[in-house]
Amino acid sequence: MIAKLLVVLGVVAAATGDRRPSFSYGAPEFSSEESFESYESSEAQYNFNYAVKHDPSGNDFGHQESRDGDNTKGSYYVHLPDGRLQTVTYYVDGDSGYVAEVSYQGEARYPDSYESFESFESREAPRYAPPRPTYG
Repeated sequence: MIAKLLVVLGVVAAATGDRRPSFSYGAPEFSSEESFESYESSEAQYNFNYAVKHDPSGNDFGHQESRDGDNTKGSYYVHLPDGRLQTVTYYVDGDSGYVAEVSYQGEARYPDSYESFESFESREAPRYAPPRPTYG
């Protein structure tokens, strides 16, 4: 009787142990109900400007912009190294995209000669030999 019980348990163990786990991918399910909260959004409105003038470094530039809904307008400027002032005036509305007008004030000036700087004496780079092998 024990032999029959062992045979039956062996067959059951072999039958259940033969199954390998299977992995399958199911397509994601779509729910037509909104699962997020909806918030009211207001039209964007802002104004900003900034200016930088740092004489030791020669930096002189600025920007101003205002927006009301889909309409944005503004300008920015920079003093160029050749002495001119470059100004970009732009606007953006919902249909036209970014429209810019670039203007320059002043005359470009270039120096006839540049300051000469003292050059430094160059030295020959040191040469290094690979170390001698030592056995010991």
